[in-house]
Amino acid sequence: MPHLAHIALIVRDYDEALAFYVGKLGFTLVEDIYQPEQDKRWVTIRPPGAPGHATTILLARASTSTQEHCVGDQAGGRVFLFLATDDLARDHAAFTAAGVAWVRPPADYDYGRVAVFADLSGNLWDLIEFAPGHPPRVPAILNTAARRVRSRRIAGLRAHVAM
Repeated sequence: MPHLAHIALIVRDYDEALAFYVGKLGFTLVEDIYQPEQDKRWVTIRPPGAPGHATTILLARASTSTQEHCVGDQAGGRVFLFLATDDLARDHAAFTAAGVAWVRPPADYDYGRVAVFADLSGNLWDLIEFAPGHPPRVPAILNTAARRVRSRRIAGLRAHVAM
């Protein structure tokens, strides 16, 4: 079943980005592999406590002037990434102590409590503690039903192609 494996985040410098994400935010370094044929590194990180199969962030060093222009503005000034927490007060205090720059202080909304920070390059992130029931979860029985429908469609397509 397809899933989102990595999200590329364009950075100026690998080590500077690692110092911020791992050093300040407590992210886990998953991989840091030099690729000599391309003179780049494959660097992936994930939020602290995220399971091993969770989507990772690929820190991609800008290698063209177009990419350099996008560093810090990957979402055109909008919030780019959403970091969920089970305790916004705890993480807000820890990030503040680590020197994270806050753009908006914690505020309450119907879907949860949110504060906005800027990463080392200026990309905006929501630190969010979702309210109970948000985001809405799809019951497991619906996921199972969706898999069955998908399997039937695939079987039907295979039968049609085999004709």
